[in-house]
Amino acid sequence: MKISAAAGKPADPSILVNVPKLVTAYYTLRPDVSDSGQRVVFGTSGHRGSALDGAFNEWHILAITQAICDYRKLQNIDEPLFLGMDTHALSEPAFASALEVIAANKIEVMLSEGTRYTPTPAVSHAILRHNRGRQTGLADGIVITPSHNPPDDGGFKYDPPHGGPADSHVTSWIESKANEYLRSPMEGIKRMLFAQALRASTTRRYDYLHSYVGDLGSVIDMASIRDTKIALGVDPLGGAGVDYWPIIAERYGLNLTVVNESIDPTFRFMTVDWDGKIRMDPSSPYAMQRLIGLKDKFDIAFASDTDHDRHGIVTKGSGLLPPNHYLSVCIQYLFANRKNWGQDVSVGKTAVSSSLIDRVCARLGRRLYEVPVGFKWFVEGLLVGRLGFGGEESAGCSFLRFDGSVWTTDKDGIIPCLLSAEITARLGRDPGEIYRELTRDLGDPLYERIEAPATLEQKAVLADLSPSDIPITEVAGEKVQQILTTAAGDGNPIGGIKVITKNGWFAARPSGTEDIYKIYAESFLGQDHLGRIEEEAQTIVSDALARSARAAAKN
Repeated sequence: MKISAAAGKPADPSILVNVPKLVTAYYTLRPDVSDSGQRVVFGTSGHRGSALDGAFNEWHILAITQAICDYRKLQNIDEPLFLGMDTHALSEPAFASALEVIAANKIEVMLSEGTRYTPTPAVSHAILRHNRGRQTGLADGIVITPSHNPPDDGGFKYDPPHGGPADSHVTSWIESKANEYLRSPMEGIKRMLFAQALRASTTRRYDYLHSYVGDLGSVIDMASIRDTKIALGVDPLGGAGVDYWPIIAERYGLNLTVVNESIDPTFRFMTVDWDGKIRMDPSSPYAMQRLIGLKDKFDIAFASDTDHDRHGIVTKGSGLLPPNHYLSVCIQYLFANRKNWGQDVSVGKTAVSSSLIDRVCARLGRRLYEVPVGFKWFVEGLLVGRLGFGGEESAGCSFLRFDGSVWTTDKDGIIPCLLSAEITARLGRDPGEIYRELTRDLGDPLYERIEAPATLEQKAVLADLSPSDIPITEVAGEKVQQILTTAAGDGNPIGGIKVITKNGWFAARPSGTEDIYKIYAESFLGQDHLGRIEEEAQTIVSDALARSARAAAKN
């Protein structure tokens, strides 16, 4: 993975998105449905793309929203639809398009009161709050966000009544129906003018901010953070939580400084990511350079991405913690300190997260529940309290309230940030120090992720590999213990392969949102061993793709 010379540096004006051009493309370009790249496609987190290349335009949003309205009717979902958006340039026009359709379908919709933007976890929290104790009269939601993706991207995701990301059978139905609308001259799509939609009797306001913030004491020990007066720094990265952090500080009396209050759809205040692009990724040391530079001013500092469903934790001694490091610390701390969580409450992790988590769980005596990539696999477990924690290597997680009941069923970037403050306040040591203690006891793994270009055909081959397609017995000098194509916890396909040895592993899977595949690798034996795993993994994947190409050519 080649690192750009611009990585970690302030964004050059030449790479800033032309917002007027982007929004014009949203309204004027009609997608070509014969082009697979311009159809509605729900990946791991909804439909995403740029208006500039015909992947996220008004037609897409009108079609998807009508499909969601149709789905609600089929499922007898007849209570409010909670609608939120982030600060990306395409979120505002997509919000308008969605509301025009929702209002025309006479669906009660809840818009944010007092602030324009709504974090993903605040929408999940609102859905669950409405639906608590109900079997009928259920609510659901839409969040308009491409998460941490570059400024020219848009995103649109649906949360059913369980409050988390929709399962694949739901998104497949919505995707298929939306593409039907795109192939027709948009027949059957109901729509009214935006001004009328805002005035419609079914359009209402909901105080997402104070509902969410006022409930934080049920999931985080805010009193300890307040009483110790530790200095906290937060960078909202220009995202949907920018209005939330000052209210959190005021409501709970925290010594918290918001280091950047800017909202700018070009995100010109960011330092650029590894490939020279702007991404609001709180897990990237390149994107987080500004907050890392301020680490000595605070006892603990943190950031969240644009829709505030991911976290980044910065400590004085360790700088930015890699996501796997912090997930391990969270699990160790939560399961040692949440006394009302039953002994049968398990730990959820994705198949490509660190194996140090496995060792932490074994020491805690907790069952590990490993799932494919995608937060949707944690939803049911979090909803019923079977999972105390669900986390993925891309810095997304959520966990239960103190009493063991559900908090959110979607990723929440705010509570893990506040948990880092709770850990520091209560233990007198920050999460970086706790992680070093874990590695002294359980081993010190090295973990990397590599990305490589892949065509749609290659991605399909990789997703469909079986153990018989991987004729190996050793990796990096160690005997192969397992070759998995399904997750060990729930048995669902991981969309690729995972090869495990005694002291290391690698996994390879196609991206759900980009034309790349990813290799994840980890070693407990040092950098040389990790390098060997990565090199052999790339050879194994390349050979499998080549064999498939040869077989296809013969047929």
